Amino acid sequence: MSEVRLSVEPRTEFGKGAARRTRRAGKIPAVLYGHGSEPRHFSLPALEFARVIRENGSNAVLTLDLDNAEELALTKTIVVHPLKNYIEHVDLLVVKKGERLTVDISIVLTGSAAPATLVAVDLDSVQLEVEALHIPEQVELSIEGLTAGTRVSASELILPEGATLVTDPDALVVAVNEAPNEAAMESDVDAEGAGVVEDQPEGTTE
Repeated sequence: MSEVRLSVEPRTEFGKGAARRTRRAGKIPAVLYGHGSEPRHFSLPALEFARVIRENGSNAVLTLDLDNAEELALTKTIVVHPLKNYIEHVDLLVVKKGERLTVDISIVLTGSAAPATLVAVDLDSVQLEVEALHIPEQVELSIEGLTAGTRVSASELILPEGATLVTDPDALVVAVNEAPNEAAMESDVDAEGAGVVEDQPEGTTE
C-alpha cells in the first residue's frame, strides 16, 4: 500500500465550539500519538482525508506535513456523526519505517465454487503482522471449483511476502456446503407448517 501525503495544521483551540469551527472550515479535528511522544493536535483537510480512506482504506499510511517536519501515521479511530454521516474526529498513531504492526486485512473471495454448492463465510478479515510501509490492501482466497465439504482455515491463506498470521490458524474462513435440492426445500416448508393450529372463532371450544 502506497504512502499518502497530507498537509495538516496545528490546533491551538479546543472544546466543542472550536471543533465546530474547524469542521465548518472544511477540516477535521485530529490527534496524533504514540512512541512515547506527547499527543499532537491538528486539523486534517476533510475532503482529502475522506478520499484517502475511500480509495485506500483505513490502513493507508499517511505522511503528514506537520510543523515543518514529516511524520508517518496510521489511522487508529474514525468518529463519524451517527445521523449526518460526516467525520467528527480522527485519532492517528505514529509509525516508523521498519516497524511491524498488527492490522486487520479484508479477505476477498475470487472464483466460484463447484455447481450445486453454497459458500458460507465465517471470517471476512484476518489479523496480520506486517511492516508499516508494506500493509496489503487485501488477502485473496480462491474458491474456484471447491466442492461440497471443503473447509478453508486461516492457516491455508496465501499471505503477502513478509506477513505473519496473528489470527488463530485453525479459525474457519469459509465452508463449502452442498446446496439443498428442490425436494429438500419443499420438505423443509412442509415441516415448518406441521403442527400449526389455526385460530378458532371466538366463542367456540374444542
